[in-house]
Amino acid sequence: MPLHDWTRVPAGLFHHFHQDWSIEIARTLNRGQLPEGVSALVEQRSGPLETDVLAIEGRDNRALLGNDAGGVATQPAPSARIIRRSSKELYADRANRVVLKHHLGRIIAVIEIVSPGNKNSRAAVRDFVEKTMEFLKAGVHVLVVDLFPPSSRDPAGIHKAIWDQIEEEDFALPPDKNRILASYKTGSERVAFLEPVAVGDVLPSMPLFLNTWYHVQVPLESTYQAAWDASPREFRLAVETGKLPEGEESG
Repeated sequence: MPLHDWTRVPAGLFHHFHQDWSIEIARTLNRGQLPEGVSALVEQRSGPLETDVLAIEGRDNRALLGNDAGGVATQPAPSARIIRRSSKELYADRANRVVLKHHLGRIIAVIEIVSPGNKNSRAAVRDFVEKTMEFLKAGVHVLVVDLFPPSSRDPAGIHKAIWDQIEEEDFALPPDKNRILASYKTGSERVAFLEPVAVGDVLPSMPLFLNTWYHVQVPLESTYQAAWDASPREFRLAVETGKLPEGEESG
């Protein structure tokens, strides 16, 4: 279905949808999309500026190397409209700030859906970028889904803010597509697979790396549709029209 313009409604409405969408993605991945021993879990974060993290966890990374591990993990290279590569040293001096323990195993990949709170100040953007970099430094692959246009705090978009920490190079979103999906593979070489999108577009599936060899395709469109269909009718009308029910505050 066409991507909605979430800038027209209060951040709280997107937060509700964000939670439902994260859960739907996790459910879909857990229904046979992931190799045996790998699970997708939604990990809630506290505070208004923190997104919920959809964590992909594995008991043993060796399970991903065989062909009999189940699931639909595939070998890259995946396709994307834009691909950026860097082999510059990614120093891990701050990796110990990330606590990635869980009873099912260690985190090997995360999906971050950007919320309005992640862009409402320079400090919020900086915190989001630093958190993403900490994951990458710790060897955790990251898929960032940003359905919001660049702001004065990230004038070239959230990918440029992240990639500048790895490799400073020119990058501009296409004039007609000012939202972005960005999958980052980390390791001896960092690779960014980028798909710019716009309001009205159908969301493409995006690669999420489980290690440096294998990835799964995350079905963003079908999970977005499922979360949308489960939303209340008044909620959907508010997003589609940009108007809240009479008597409701818009700020």
